[in-house]
Amino acid sequence: MNAPQPPSAFIPANLPEPGYAELAHLPGPPPPRIHMLKVISFLKDPLGQSLHMANTYGRVFRRKDFGGWGVSLIGPEANELVLFNKDRVFSSALGWNPVLERLFPRGLMLMDFEAHRVHRKALSVAFKTGPMQHYLGGLLDGMARNTADWNTRGRFQFYPAIKALTLDLAATSFLGVPWGPDAGQVNTAFMDMVLASVAPVRTPLPFTQMRRGVKGRRFLSAFFAAEIPRRRGKPGDDIFSQICNATTEAGALLTDQEIIDHMNFLMMAAHDTITSSLTSMVHFLTRHPEWQERLRAEVQGIEARHGGLTYAALAEMEETEMVFKEALRLIPPVPAMPRRALRAFTFMGHHIPAGSQVGLNIMVSHRLPEIWPDPERFDPLRFTPENSKNRHKYAWIPFGGGAHMCLGLHFAHMQVKAFVYTVLRNQRITTDPGYACDFQMFPIPRPKDGLPVRVEPL
Repeated sequence: MNAPQPPSAFIPANLPEPGYAELAHLPGPPPPRIHMLKVISFLKDPLGQSLHMANTYGRVFRRKDFGGWGVSLIGPEANELVLFNKDRVFSSALGWNPVLERLFPRGLMLMDFEAHRVHRKALSVAFKTGPMQHYLGGLLDGMARNTADWNTRGRFQFYPAIKALTLDLAATSFLGVPWGPDAGQVNTAFMDMVLASVAPVRTPLPFTQMRRGVKGRRFLSAFFAAEIPRRRGKPGDDIFSQICNATTEAGALLTDQEIIDHMNFLMMAAHDTITSSLTSMVHFLTRHPEWQERLRAEVQGIEARHGGLTYAALAEMEETEMVFKEALRLIPPVPAMPRRALRAFTFMGHHIPAGSQVGLNIMVSHRLPEIWPDPERFDPLRFTPENSKNRHKYAWIPFGGGAHMCLGLHFAHMQVKAFVYTVLRNQRITTDPGYACDFQMFPIPRPKDGLPVRVEPL
């Protein structure tokens, strides 16, 4: 398993790279006169631009971004086709590589087919019930410690506060030890890597975001490399120790480089996406205080019945689950999912050639009015069992689907429930009257002003 990605019979050699001429038969805009201006315009308002394209051209259209010409697919049928990937037409690795390969190479999402299956099975040991029960205690302790002074801060920016909190929680759950003096540099490295993933300049030239991202990866790789020898052959309940001692089906340990690559990717996926998701959820809870009251009643009921949040009691937080799902419908932490077509295929009567970059636009799919009536309205009741039972399985996909379904899905839900239990049980979160939050949607959604809030004791 030393090779970055073993050859696969499903990945043809010399895959073509269709351009405008090969995609001209599809609905879509003409070639932009100045490509970089088009990219910058999209990054300023990706949701608005995406909705305009879908309303103008339909559920299948060509578009050009910093990766070149590609095809956008909209809707649950498209999501199922690409994510379930029954005929192995779509490559996740070749889809994400233009965005992530320089910064998060050989991460789980950048693997396909057999290599992906083998690595995912090896890594899954870290997310089984036993380790998850252990992580919950660390999450609750860390949240109580880090949020203890929030109700004395007055007005503060929620996004950097929750980012610092989730980084601290990542240290506990992923490494089992505090970050120590490297915490600030770790945070900066992760932020630089994520921002570099969609930077218009794709070469790490001096003074560019890509250069900062590459330097961030170098720092984190050295950080993890120094820790691996201390974890090999020693029991540990944290995710890093679990991965250092995980074995493949053949009984082989992962190599040091494989562990480094997986830790870089998993930390990014767990830290930045949960930061975004909790921020989105709190944003909607401040706009809809009646839902704060409902969640508070839910966690106070758990406190009364169990004396605290136990692992078994997580399943009782049904309304918290509904609020979380509705927040991620409106602001998915990964707004789009790229793939590359290994062979030509047809969808909704459109022929799409082999080699095409194919993107699932989750922001738009989550706003189709025939599936989500009054789609901009925040309504967690969309996710009651009764309202969900006839909805297409792939209508809601913030965690992906199929073989590449997020490995840390249940860990993310557990973090959110631990946060709600800790912060909302005896407090409320408010914003200034008339306040409106504007989110930057790419690469991972975050509020442009940090989301200023107050946490007030009841």
